[in-house]
Amino acid sequence: MSKLDNPANRTLTLERTFDAPLALVWEAWTNPKHIANWWGPKGMQTKVLEHDFKEGGSWKYAMTMPDGNEFIAEGTYKEIVAQERIISSADFKPMTEGVEIQAIFKADGDKTLFTFHCVHETEEYCKQQEQMGFYNGWGSVFDRLGEFVQSA
Repeated sequence: MSKLDNPANRTLTLERTFDAPLALVWEAWTNPKHIANWWGPKGMQTKVLEHDFKEGGSWKYAMTMPDGNEFIAEGTYKEIVAQERIISSADFKPMTEGVEIQAIFKADGDKTLFTFHCVHETEEYCKQQEQMGFYNGWGSVFDRLGEFVQSA
């Protein structure tokens, strides 16, 4: 595999430890009633339009920004291993398209170790997304998830 083909050069990663048991974090991630409470950066409202949680199933969320502009987040589940990982295609139109997101969950006593990878088609696109604020945006999403599971 050449350096250019290496997914590590096209992947942005965030890690979190949630102060909640794995079953609760998994439920927050996979239950559409809960997703609307945390999905999206702070200040955004999310409406779950579609959530067919199975391999090959689709998901689609409408996200409204504080200024009233709306964008669509959608994808198709590629792999689901209960309480372990979710791999999905993802488009966040109009900002990001054609990525794969990988959510990896691991129990650590009464806490959950969480790793999130976003794999881009090219290294150049990956760098562009990082500069556009990947870490701030997704970091805010996972801060909201952490607050949600702690209040559950």
